[in-house]
Amino acid sequence: MNHFAMMALREAEAVLGSFVNQAGLEVRFDKAVGLLASALQAGIPVISCGNGGSTCDAMHLAQELVGRYCQDRPPLPAMAISDPSYLTCAANDFGFEEVFARQVAALGREGGVLVAISTSGDSTNVLKAAKAAWEKGMQVIGLTGQSGGQLEPLCQVCFKVPSEKTDRIQEVHIKIVHNLIYGVEKRLFPSVFENS
Repeated sequence: MNHFAMMALREAEAVLGSFVNQAGLEVRFDKAVGLLASALQAGIPVISCGNGGSTCDAMHLAQELVGRYCQDRPPLPAMAISDPSYLTCAANDFGFEEVFARQVAALGREGGVLVAISTSGDSTNVLKAAKAAWEKGMQVIGLTGQSGGQLEPLCQVCFKVPSEKTDRIQEVHIKIVHNLIYGVEKRLFPSVFENS
């Protein structure tokens, strides 16, 4: 393995270690899982959004809620705002800043949850989606970089990865996504885990 790869892996290890050691992290996970589980138990779909690589994380969250993560269990309602035909249509007609907010306004429900992902915490379209979620009476879970940006105050729970590098932040974001899904599965389907 070359020198650059080893440096990158060690940096990733350090960022993850710093994240894991954040004060109150377990409480934030418990709260976020509780918000997701309450919405899903009520049959209210979870909506997720993000730009670029964060769109992929948003899609990953949705597909594993509908599909499965650790154990076979009933599907859970979730969707990522990621359909190219919708995104290009809405961006063309209303501007890229509005693409997520319009979908949240159309499909969001009171008591639902928006998972808003922005490595900077300052992506305008993600911020507008979070504001639209508030207007619909939804809860917002944010995944950001170390500052939290403007997104943090719009969130009931915000997971801030202690880095300013997009790649390092996204590497921890996918671990957050996996742990949220795992927590939801264990909370909603305990018998599946007991019998495995």
